[in-house]
Amino acid sequence: MYQVSLAEAYFPAAGGPDPEPTTIGAILRASAAAAPDRPALKELGYDGEIGRIWTYAELLADAERLARALSARHAEGARIAVYANNVPEWVLLELACGLAGVILVTVNPAYQKRELKYVLEQSRSEAIYYVGDFRGNPIRTIADAVCDEIPAIKHRILLTDHVALFSDEDTGALREPKPSDDVQIQYTSGTTGFPKGALLHHNGLVRNGMDVMARAGLKPGDVFVHNMPLFHTTGCAILVLGGLATGGTMLLAPIFDPAMIVNVVARERTRFILGVPTMLVALLDVIEATGADVSSVERVMSGGSMVAPELCKRAQKVIGAPIQIVYGQTEASPVITQAWYDDTLADLTETIGQPSPHTDVSIRNPQTNKVVECDEIGEICARGYLVMSGYNDNPDATAAAIDEDGWLHTGDLGRMDSRGYVTITGRVKEMIIRGGENLFPAEIENAILEHDAVAEAAVVGAPDEKWGEQVACFMKLCDGAPRPSPADLKGFIRDRLSPQKTPAFWIWVDDWPLTGSGKIQKFKLRDGLEAGAYETLSA
Repeated sequence: MYQVSLAEAYFPAAGGPDPEPTTIGAILRASAAAAPDRPALKELGYDGEIGRIWTYAELLADAERLARALSARHAEGARIAVYANNVPEWVLLELACGLAGVILVTVNPAYQKRELKYVLEQSRSEAIYYVGDFRGNPIRTIADAVCDEIPAIKHRILLTDHVALFSDEDTGALREPKPSDDVQIQYTSGTTGFPKGALLHHNGLVRNGMDVMARAGLKPGDVFVHNMPLFHTTGCAILVLGGLATGGTMLLAPIFDPAMIVNVVARERTRFILGVPTMLVALLDVIEATGADVSSVERVMSGGSMVAPELCKRAQKVIGAPIQIVYGQTEASPVITQAWYDDTLADLTETIGQPSPHTDVSIRNPQTNKVVECDEIGEICARGYLVMSGYNDNPDATAAAIDEDGWLHTGDLGRMDSRGYVTITGRVKEMIIRGGENLFPAEIENAILEHDAVAEAAVVGAPDEKWGEQVACFMKLCDGAPRPSPADLKGFIRDRLSPQKTPAFWIWVDDWPLTGSGKIQKFKLRDGLEAGAYETLSA
């Protein structure tokens, strides 16, 4: 831990002088030069068996091949979308974009037509790279239908079609992007009905991944299972870029299957596990039920939603390793604070650790933007190399998120003690975190309001032991309309939004709790729901 004694809730950047800014290409070439024959990427099948394998030298060679193909197809700074689950070609595309000066737009493979169309148009993507389908979602069919409506889309390429994927590689040339150049757009918290596209640069994504993996204890040659979705910064920055920069060997799982993951961990003797709390609960359940030997695991990392103290204690008992909690958001590339491996149980279970290296963190009064006293509640803010460039084509939202002094305002409430340890106390934003997935009430509300029987809607998060939060949808019925059943409402939403955004609870109300200006007081809806004041229906 960093040894500090703060006079106020402001932690100046620690960890020594700022490292030289870097790029995706630089860290990949450095790792390939250091250990060319070391396995870098191994493909796991749905059964956990190992398929294709890339050494560091082979991964660099294929990434450069694809980068030349991309540069022949796309101008520098062009935006291309990837709409796929965890397949090795996703990783190759991410690395190739970094070598070709092309910006990768990451898309959740559960997205439906309206969600995909918004992302493609808002990001100004000119191409889409996809798989055929995933978990019953007809990705290629959806993408083709959407792209038929977007003239700007020039290329549609199936990732598994290597002839198309690598075409023109002989005519393209590698580029040399700068560390400050944007390399990804990831979509995050929306308050006006749709998410905002965070522009993330090379140095932020690469350095953050390296810093997180260093504190997590990953060493060159360590084997780890990658079971996080690649379209999130956790998957593509921390695990891919941080893991490759460290010289680890990544076992890429196509899907999170707890039984399969536990079997692979036991068989391959991995020493590192990462997952949001719901994943860890599922893994612990399997380990306890099967008696699997996971004694090789020395480090467990989690975040994405609040990690209950009981879960930390259970992990220590079942696996023999504590959970290192990380906290952050996409706009911060993503990690802002992280626990230390040898922290006390109290710090591991009651705080979100100390700031990441080379990162200023402060707690500020949301009204005055002044730094508060230690142990006083305010808004968690971060400043440094990790902060995004801004929101794509949204200067007003950028100005609201990043102030004139460069502080990123997270929208989360917390406090900092004199040692620099931070504790989350609530959220300024109304974002719902379900199983580590950020869900945005306004987007769900806009979708359900398309139903002929729904006059008004308000979506809040309902506490849930398994998922952290579930989606609860409050509604007022249109005059004279028959009340649709929960099954009807679920089907209506599922035609428009992906499964994780579908409300678990449907609540009809006659009146809203309102502010003096007529706005719905969502905290009162949430409080009433927790107190059992509403009749809840589920499909």
